[in-house]
Amino acid sequence: MVTRRLFLSGLGLGAAGIATGAAGKAPRLPVVDVDLRGSIDAAAHGIRPGADDRKSKAFAKLLKDAAARNMPVFLPPGDYAISNVTLPDNTRLTGVPGATRIVYGGGGHLFAADDASRIELANLVIDGANRWLDDTVQGLVHLSGVANVTIENCEIQGSSKTAVSLERSGGRIERNRLSGAAEYALHAVESHDLSVTGNHVFDCGNGGILIHRWQSGRDGTIVSGNRIARIFATRGGTGQYGNGINVFRADGVMISANHVSGCAFSAIRANAGSNVQIAGNTCLDSGETAIYSEFGFTGAIVNGNLIDGAANGILIVNFNEGGRLATVTGNVVRNLRLDGPYVHEGAGFGFGIAAEADTVVSGNTVENAPKWGLMLGWGPYMRGLVVSGNLVRKSPVGCAVTVVENAGSALISGNVFEETPDAAIAGYRWNERTTGDLANEDAAYAHLTIERNRTG
Repeated sequence: MVTRRLFLSGLGLGAAGIATGAAGKAPRLPVVDVDLRGSIDAAAHGIRPGADDRKSKAFAKLLKDAAARNMPVFLPPGDYAISNVTLPDNTRLTGVPGATRIVYGGGGHLFAADDASRIELANLVIDGANRWLDDTVQGLVHLSGVANVTIENCEIQGSSKTAVSLERSGGRIERNRLSGAAEYALHAVESHDLSVTGNHVFDCGNGGILIHRWQSGRDGTIVSGNRIARIFATRGGTGQYGNGINVFRADGVMISANHVSGCAFSAIRANAGSNVQIAGNTCLDSGETAIYSEFGFTGAIVNGNLIDGAANGILIVNFNEGGRLATVTGNVVRNLRLDGPYVHEGAGFGFGIAAEADTVVSGNTVENAPKWGLMLGWGPYMRGLVVSGNLVRKSPVGCAVTVVENAGSALISGNVFEETPDAAIAGYRWNERTTGDLANEDAAYAHLTIERNRTG
């Protein structure tokens, strides 16, 4: 057994020998296979590249023995065909980045674990080869009830379901490439203390990063610094699928500094998630609404995001379902479209920022919204809106506000509307315009305060 200390001391002796080479021939150091990781080399236990799927049992036994000894397992470069491996508690499996490839052999599942304290996978290529996965798992890597998950610097590709499926787990999903999944890159349900950071997610069939709960409750997941591209919606629908980042019933989630492009529906969609922060993200070429906070939520912050290309920009909606209480500040929304991925029976598409209840909309810039720059309320569903200090340019109507009976209050103050040829501010009964330009005439609506806006 060659230790790190002995190896380094040998280096020192070698240097000394070279220094005295003039006095005599330098001694030749022995060639030794030194593993400075302190891990178990799988090759020494008969797990070698090129082995067929019959090695899966030996591989599983090696993982179990290493976990019992509290040691990691190191896989040298090469392709390993493996199937139906249950990861034991305390698994630590690592390889050479981009060179150690685990290829799913089919016939059931690849990696699964249940009720463990720690599972770590690092520096591996995990290839599902698009092979069938059985009903016992939802992903190529399926972990349930794992207190501390670490999946780091891995490439996980070609899953016939989801790349990584987590249930009731916490930990870190960090610096991975997740691609080519038929369903989702990451589906995390009932998480606790989970961080999803610095990953590259692309070419997935129905979703990118999903943070869900079976019932509404505190979640606290952080989704930050990820690059997400080309997310499709092969299942169709009206927003259930095709989202880059999707939060459902999960409270206290932070979504920041992500770059999201080319999603069939939303770049970022929060459904029934309260106290969700969506800040500093770049959202490009979304098929439907770029950023959504919808249905039964309270407490949303949408701040400092850049949106370029979408059917709608930012929607804070569904007061009829309890959606309320938000701030929408400092965002740039531009280059929107009138067409979306389905026929919309409500307000349609082509507006920049929509809000309904107990929301401040301030300091935003909206440009090239082909229907309305701002949309305030929908029918009777409006209450407590403060809309101030926004710049709206190049929209037929700068701000559409509901004037339906029983609509609540809105303050529209200190905004700048430029190149809004049909009206700076106009009243609507749902989709039907019923007023002149309220920016230039006295409003006959007690629920509206319209003041100090500039038009040009």
